[in-house]
Amino acid sequence: MSAKVTRIGILTGGGDCPGLNAVIRVVTKAALTQLGLEVIGVEDGFLGLIRNRMRILSEADVSNILTVGGTILGTTNKANPGHFAVGQDEEGRPIFKDVTSRIIEHIHERRLDGLVCIGGDGTMTGAADLIKHGIPCIGVPKTIDNDIMHTELTFGFVTAVQTATECLDRIHSTASSHHRVMLVELMGRNAGWLTLHAGLATGCDVIVIPEIPYQLESICETCRERSKRGKRFTLIAVSEGAAPVGGQQVVDQVVHDSPDPIRLGGISAVLAGQIAAETHLETRATILGHVQRGGTPVAFDRVLATQFGYQAVNLIAEERWNHMVVMQNGQPGTVPIEAVAGQQRTVPPDDPLIAMARSVGTCMGD
Repeated sequence: MSAKVTRIGILTGGGDCPGLNAVIRVVTKAALTQLGLEVIGVEDGFLGLIRNRMRILSEADVSNILTVGGTILGTTNKANPGHFAVGQDEEGRPIFKDVTSRIIEHIHERRLDGLVCIGGDGTMTGAADLIKHGIPCIGVPKTIDNDIMHTELTFGFVTAVQTATECLDRIHSTASSHHRVMLVELMGRNAGWLTLHAGLATGCDVIVIPEIPYQLESICETCRERSKRGKRFTLIAVSEGAAPVGGQQVVDQVVHDSPDPIRLGGISAVLAGQIAAETHLETRATILGHVQRGGTPVAFDRVLATQFGYQAVNLIAEERWNHMVVMQNGQPGTVPIEAVAGQQRTVPPDDPLIAMARSVGTCMGD
């Protein structure tokens, strides 16, 4: 490793997910003990870079955090350096400004030789922009949505699937007891990985994902057919980003000072009302919401997050900056961060899991 690299920063950006602390732990410990580097924790993602909120991390700071959910550094999904809200105009609308120069100034002031950026597609997009301004970065992919390009798995996803599965199992018993059509809305934005996996794990009768526009009549027919066959309930897993053929996604709110202002949500309630009107079956909707992101990571995610963090430290040691660690064909690897920025990995229509779902009679909404 080049002698000029003596101090690195580490940040967690975007939404929280289980396993973030596992990465912080291994990066800090390995960088301190194996590479002899100083490690600076950046608070609240890119916001900490913008506002110069950073602190030295010691081995004691990262001890006993492996099993803890969330992130000890904090995070935010509203701090895009190139489009940062700095105030409001007379009508209350946010005023945006490019504050990248401020970030670079703070990085130089703190004498950071590079950054480890842990996050999803938004964080990698921000890292790619910093790379263009001469700031070396290493990317570590995280998201419960499993939608980052060029990696078949992100830590946090398996824990979220497990949490969603446990919730669906509980609702399954209620649906059966009350003879209802029960819809459960899961996160994922424009990617249906979480809904597809949890739906398969719980034997959902209908799985609705963004990649396959649904037809209301197809879903209603499945509910009617089950009722005729004596199956007096139907369990439906629906992704927050799902939309009907030729229709639009349901928007819960617009956060005007965010770089990604559209917040999806509410499709389950819309569908529940339509199904009840068409079938005259008692129908209920449940939105799992942020419960899917919280809690302690399962063992698999603890190991995967540690593996990703260890790879990140190796990249620093090898001076292979500006890459993101990935998992491809079950093996660790790397790709340029710029190859990931601004993209989203969605479920392909020929994915084997979709064929598997159809083979057991699961309706995919089409």
